[in-house]
Amino acid sequence: MSTDDLDDMADLLGDPLVMEYCPRPKDRREAAEWICWNLRNYAEHGHGLWIIESHDGEFIGDCGLTWQTVDQSPALEVGYHVKTSAQRLGYAAEAATACRDYASSDVLAVRIVSIIHRENRASQRVAEKIGMRLDRTLHHASPDHDVFSLDL
Repeated sequence: MSTDDLDDMADLLGDPLVMEYCPRPKDRREAAEWICWNLRNYAEHGHGLWIIESHDGEFIGDCGLTWQTVDQSPALEVGYHVKTSAQRLGYAAEAATACRDYASSDVLAVRIVSIIHRENRASQRVAEKIGMRLDRTLHHASPDHDVFSLDL
């Protein structure tokens, strides 16, 4: 992800359907801040969210690994957003699988998590497809979110 992706990221993060389970869609300034946050993650951790593209180079969304807080401790999260027209085509699961495998092979953490809104069945299915399961022993600050996890 780079600043060159601002138009695509603003469209993605500004889409009310994509952001249905977030507090609200992001405006263009917030999308630019999202990109800057990822650039800082790359510099500090060597990873963050990356752009998902189809085989022909079409922008699909983002997916990657970011550090979040679960039970007041750092946890490596696999997160993803896929544009509405590309949902239910396997892109999120394929990208999340690559992130899981990267986290495992590079020993970035002993466990990965996904913090998912309780009503977001599509994201829950993606987490389950990559081997994650609802982990009722882990808690996120938001009471509306569950934590899915997978030991690596």
